[in-house]
Amino acid sequence: MRFYLLAGLVAAVVTFTLAFVIWKLSARYRLYPKIRDRDVHTTPTPRLGGVAMFIGLGVAMLFASQVSWFHLVFTDPGTVTAIFIAAFIIVVLGVLDDLLDLDWLVKLAGQLIAAGILVWQGVQLVTVPIGGVTVVPPVLGLTLTVLAVVLVMNAVNFIDGLDGLVAGVAIIANGVFFLYSYLLAQFVGETEYFNLASLLSAVLIGACVGFLPFNWHPAKLFMGDSGALLVGLIMATSAISVTGQIDPASMDSARALAPAFIPIVLPIAVLIVPLLDFGLAVTRRLRAGKSPFSADRKHLHHRLLDIGHSHLQTVLIFYAWSALFALSALALFFVPFWWGIAIFAIGAVACTWFTLAPLTRRKPVAVDTEAEEPS
Repeated sequence: MRFYLLAGLVAAVVTFTLAFVIWKLSARYRLYPKIRDRDVHTTPTPRLGGVAMFIGLGVAMLFASQVSWFHLVFTDPGTVTAIFIAAFIIVVLGVLDDLLDLDWLVKLAGQLIAAGILVWQGVQLVTVPIGGVTVVPPVLGLTLTVLAVVLVMNAVNFIDGLDGLVAGVAIIANGVFFLYSYLLAQFVGETEYFNLASLLSAVLIGACVGFLPFNWHPAKLFMGDSGALLVGLIMATSAISVTGQIDPASMDSARALAPAFIPIVLPIAVLIVPLLDFGLAVTRRLRAGKSPFSADRKHLHHRLLDIGHSHLQTVLIFYAWSALFALSALALFFVPFWWGIAIFAIGAVACTWFTLAPLTRRKPVAVDTEAEEPS
């Protein structure tokens, strides 16, 4: 565990240092776009934080490659190289979009290429929980992997509208997923706890922790599309790679069902709010005859602001719902199903009350029904 913490610390320190440098250079050379109608902030703010996060992740992975405890992670260098290349493509794409506002088809093409590179080097879904643990046919696994990576990247990018939102949600989600992937090694009887899924989660947590001080409200630096897409890419990759830890031939169906099911449920659970926002946005725009990637000011965080929540309260609501779904899904690893449902129900009541609280404080507007006397 301490080596994971050390790798995460390296990512945090490098990201924090480079974020400071990028912030200063961006302010000096005015490397920031104009404020758009849908933006919540009122001061022009640099959007190149994703570059610092990418380098922080890269340095942390390079550090881990020199630690003997992680030797199994790097026995197949092609996989790690593919992740780095895919991340590089996404970051370059995001930077160009932040600076030049690329067409959505160009962005989608770049995302598909990045996902294809991952699949080419073997990062793809291996099992799904149908009748215990079921091996996924290669063609189906390839297709599902590409779709999942692109979906998660865009879902995370869609909620990147408030200071500290994506970084905080990623810390919560990856913290829970790291714990799951680490415990999974014990559950399946492995003696080697150093795996790719856990390492990716640990270094991504570190990068987000290092970036968050510059992104907390009021933000000095945004991660931009480059950072949000990068976070989504790494989260999707770690979730997909963990399915490779489950060997259907070595586990009986009763014991295999829980850990095989959670790799599917947990990523959805930790991303349920971004995925919901993504689904609503795509549906809303298609019904209006617009591109599903066209921008508007009707995202969930905009709606929470409109009903009376402050910037900080809105971010905390996203944190609370993300933690609730993630921890409830993880609880299925330890407790019976109905206990997990009970834990979720109690938390959902509290989160719902917090979410809708401004509506209960609104006073009805008095309407004067008496007609004004003519003078």
